[in-house]
Amino acid sequence: ESEEKTFHGGNYATPHLEFYRDTPLKQTRAPDHDDLDIVATILPAARKRGLRVLCSIEDVFRSDVPGAKEVAEVDLEGRKTGTLCLCHPGVRAFWTGLATDLSTSCDIDGILFFNERNGPLLNALGASHAQSIASSRVTCFCEHHQRAAKERGIDFDRAPEAYRKLDQFVQAALKGQRPSDGYFVEFWRLLIEWPEIIAWDRLFDAVKHQVLAEVNAAVKRVRSGLQVGFHVEHVNSFNPIFRATRSYADLATKADFLKVVVYNNCGGERYANFIRNVGSTVFRDVPREELLRFNNHLLNYGDEAKLDEFATAGLSPDYVFRETQRALAGVQGKCKVFPGIDIGIPTATKSRKASPDDTYAAVAAALKAGADGLILSRKYSEMPLANLAAAGRAVRDATKA
Repeated sequence: ESEEKTFHGGNYATPHLEFYRDTPLKQTRAPDHDDLDIVATILPAARKRGLRVLCSIEDVFRSDVPGAKEVAEVDLEGRKTGTLCLCHPGVRAFWTGLATDLSTSCDIDGILFFNERNGPLLNALGASHAQSIASSRVTCFCEHHQRAAKERGIDFDRAPEAYRKLDQFVQAALKGQRPSDGYFVEFWRLLIEWPEIIAWDRLFDAVKHQVLAEVNAAVKRVRSGLQVGFHVEHVNSFNPIFRATRSYADLATKADFLKVVVYNNCGGERYANFIRNVGSTVFRDVPREELLRFNNHLLNYGDEAKLDEFATAGLSPDYVFRETQRALAGVQGKCKVFPGIDIGIPTATKSRKASPDDTYAAVAAALKAGADGLILSRKYSEMPLANLAAAGRAVRDATKA
């Protein structure tokens, strides 16, 4: 039974304070199950069954976590937000401390690190699947970002002004106030006249990838044989702007494996939301059905549903196959690729729900593409047992073939 209504979150293992001396994020123990240490409980049961155990850690924080406000990002208007500043040394110390704690204190086999946050450009445009358009709340403009900008030769004083100009463009587009040269031309003109828009977005990506590398190094210092993997977020799958900022070849140098999100059932709902968002700003001049077809060509998608049918149809198993092949070609054998398969991720009432047949087809498609393994996603409490059985059946059938 899903714990969606009761989930709180936090560290489900026992934190050891000596690993968190250099961060204000010291009290992160999850209260969901009192003092039960989930990792310590699972490990002996897993070992009896010949299973390996990896701990998943994710960069999503509740605002009421002690110390979170102290290291929060600062938005365009100087407001503290609910996300952590990756330039803040206390945040960096937390992620390396947590990874080191789990790797040292628990007899685990590795770490899977999640960071699904987008940079300021995509956030301003709402160019993702699970967000609203919030151009005035882009981040981060704190003192630590100012120092990082100086190190990279970025004009910190011009960056906020650049994003205010972008905010004006977005807000006007949402009101249907068309520039004389059209929305796309005006957007491109902003990028030319205010190169800090791209530079600030690239700063976020650079720091995010630096954190990934630091987590990897921290785990390997404990024991070189421990595996480290990174979650490659869903927006990478259907946003060509985001794709351009994510090099599989580069990520492969920082990880032993990549969990590449290919959630096809909830993917229809998510992809449709992305098209509606970008179709409200940068591509507002383009009819949305035409925009969808154009984007499909850019992404090398095959025949997929129409926009008004996407939420109920989902993405096809062919999408899973193509995205898995793209990742494998990108990493060039330098790390493993484990596609994340949508087993029962929640969607809106009328949107597609994963069936056993859907699960079987997606697993079969990923394995046919040459995947090194699979990660059944997102979490066990969401997964109908019939879907899990179908995944197992698909793996066994592929093995026989």
